[in-house]
Amino acid sequence: MRGWLTLTLGLLAVVVGAVWTVQGLGYVGGSVMTDQRIWAVVGPVVILIGLVVCWRGLKARRRS
Repeated sequence: MRGWLTLTLGLLAVVVGAVWTVQGLGYVGGSVMTDQRIWAVVGPVVILIGLVVCWRGLKARRRS
């Protein structure tokens, strides 16, 4: 069971970061984040953080 929470949170961060990126770039409408450059920058940063968290979760799962 070790690492599941970390892996899940990392995957969630990747998905949220991807949504924020496409909203910031204006591909998804209907939000206050649409066409806002800050979300086009914050999104990829969140994706990178999510990938690091996923990697750590996978490492923890392999050890147990």
